[in-house]
Amino acid sequence: MTGDPPPHPAERFEEVFDLYFAEIHRYAAKRLGPDAAADVAAQTFLEAFRQRRRYDPERAGVRTWLYGIATRVVGRHKRAETRALRALARIGPGRDAEEHTERVDSRVSAEGLRGELAGAIAALPRGQRDVLLLVAWADLTHDEVAAALGISYGTVGSRLNRARTKLRKALGGTNPMLTLEEQHG
Repeated sequence: MTGDPPPHPAERFEEVFDLYFAEIHRYAAKRLGPDAAADVAAQTFLEAFRQRRRYDPERAGVRTWLYGIATRVVGRHKRAETRALRALARIGPGRDAEEHTERVDSRVSAEGLRGELAGAIAALPRGQRDVLLLVAWADLTHDEVAAALGISYGTVGSRLNRARTKLRKALGGTNPMLTLEEQHG
């Protein structure tokens, strides 16, 4: 049957799982830490499986769709994320060489954030935090963030701008994106 259309992603769920589970797990670990990551990733794929027939490839790619679901699942774990970020804010920057090496070697994650930056991210309203972290940690474009969260492109831009402004102010004028890069090389 050479004239048949390619199978809908819902028919290839095992392939989707194999392609994206590790990426969604890493995103969840960055947002909530390793203890909650497995649960969030599993819940994300369970919800995706249940909603697979409603997936609309015209609206968003599979990866973007999964990040939208993952962000909603993370939102249900918001208190855990906020507690983790606030605890890291209290820890402050590490002072010995071993901690410095860990910071340089680690990627941006809830566990790797320290001091003022973690506190500032924790203080952001949920919508701004979600947009910022989808851009910074999931490397989604503005269009992809809009599709993932079901918001307009303009809302993505304004939330991201507000988040960056608040972080810059909290960090004494330092560019938060450069601070993230410096802390996590």
